[in-house]
Amino acid sequence: MTRGSTQSRRAGLSALDTVRRELVALEAMTVDELAAKYLALFGEPRHTRNKAYLKKHIAWRLQEQAEGGLSARALDRIKQLAPDAPARWRRAVAKTSADSTSEAAPEAKARDHRIPVDGTVLTRVYAGVEHTVTVRDGAFEYNGEAHRSLSGIARLITGKPWNGFVFFLGRTEGTAAGPKAGRDAR
Repeated sequence: MTRGSTQSRRAGLSALDTVRRELVALEAMTVDELAAKYLALFGEPRHTRNKAYLKKHIAWRLQEQAEGGLSARALDRIKQLAPDAPARWRRAVAKTSADSTSEAAPEAKARDHRIPVDGTVLTRVYAGVEHTVTVRDGAFEYNGEAHRSLSGIARLITGKPWNGFVFFLGRTEGTAAGPKAGRDAR
């Protein structure tokens, strides 16, 4: 075995050991720490507080960075089969394609499509009281105070955990149905 191959093998083992330690450290992280790690690794925030989801995606990214990502052939196939794939896949395809000599420009931060446009007033009658929330530049105004999520406001109103989109808009992702009859009597 040559000296160069021994050194590269040691470097590879060291990188894998580092990844292994980082994966173990994920178990002890809080959701806020995981969200910050996700932002650092992916360059974009995740709108989830699901700890298992964040750990899984962070672990995948750490391993991808240490061992290499998808092959150029796989990325080309993604481009062919799913031209509307998430932005991170399109950037990866652009970075590895032979005709691209420079890195692709980072995508602008996408606005969460579930949130109505700024200035929209959401109204919900709950327990006989009308509650209004105004969408303001990525936040929500309720009773003169800014809140970062509709779910937090729904919890304030009801005292129970609610999906804010379901509570105020009467729908979950991908559905356009309005609030169901009789639900406001809770």
